[in-house]
Amino acid sequence: MAGNSRRPGARRNPGSKKGPTKGSGGKRAKGLEGKGPTPKAEDRPNHKSYEGGGKTGKSGQGAASRRPASAAPRTGGGGTGGPGGAGAGRARSGAPARRDAPDGPQVVVGRNPVIESLRAHIPATALHVAQGIDIDDRVREALRTAGDRGISVLEVPRGEVERMADGSVHQGIALTVPAYEYLHPDDLLEAARQAAHLARTEPLLVALDGVTDPRNLGAVIRSAAAFGAHGILLPLRRSVGVTPVAWRTSAGAAARMPIGRATNLSRTLGAWNDDGFVTVGLDGEVSATIDDLDAVAGPDAARGPLVLVVGSEGKGLSRLVRETCTGTVAIPMAGDVESLNASVAAGVALAEVARRRRSA
Repeated sequence: MAGNSRRPGARRNPGSKKGPTKGSGGKRAKGLEGKGPTPKAEDRPNHKSYEGGGKTGKSGQGAASRRPASAAPRTGGGGTGGPGGAGAGRARSGAPARRDAPDGPQVVVGRNPVIESLRAHIPATALHVAQGIDIDDRVREALRTAGDRGISVLEVPRGEVERMADGSVHQGIALTVPAYEYLHPDDLLEAARQAAHLARTEPLLVALDGVTDPRNLGAVIRSAAAFGAHGILLPLRRSVGVTPVAWRTSAGAAARMPIGRATNLSRTLGAWNDDGFVTVGLDGEVSATIDDLDAVAGPDAARGPLVLVVGSEGKGLSRLVRETCTGTVAIPMAGDVESLNASVAAGVALAEVARRRRSA
């Protein structure tokens, strides 16, 4: 009969899983045992932070440097800050650059945008030109400018440019821009003090709260450079970064303007208050105007160490930032206009501060 193990010639393998067995061989007990603490990310071979076999101990000798982005050396441009390859969101080695990564490597596509970026002296690293494209005056200028500045010119298959463009109209040309490198707030403050000392004036800084439009940021950078500001502070979250669009809008001023990033904007402004600065926020809902600056923030506030804090056009200043400011003022306006664009408001306030400092 089928399945009859007693038929002649039938043999049961002693190690067969058929039939009940006593015990689990200790597997259940082992399953209840802990595996110990989870290793650090850099010690797990499958983790993106794994550093390989170069480590020689806690001292880090032979290991790759892992200091924060704010402490990284700044490169690019002709000034104290610019795209240089290692911002707050550096892409992993070998990973493709994403056009939507605000703090990672960026790609400018299209003939006019590429030309505008090169004219604005954005510190690009490579110019990608698709094979077989029609060469017009814009492409010739891009090739000539890239060659003059030592930017790598790469002739690549059209599919490579399409991948970099990620669905945008590229016209067969793309410019790779490394991530912007921001100063730590402490370093930004020190750079502003040094620049002010050389100019025989007091430090003037601009802090932006919740500004998300790169064109607004670029315009603020340009106004700050025009009216003698010594640096710009951005929050790490809910804020635009220095993108190629912001760089182009600044008309090259981003190459000369130190820009820092704060993990907590209100906390940083509070520390600057304790360090002798007056922080004045622009708030359209208060009755005091910028004409009343001395009454709100103290006598000669415009002529001393000053931080102008500008919020977004829609939400204005956040509650914590507003409460941290020494005082808040509005821009006086006539007519039915309820608010100004953030970059326009910053330009008006900076112009008034510059006027007061000239008349001192």
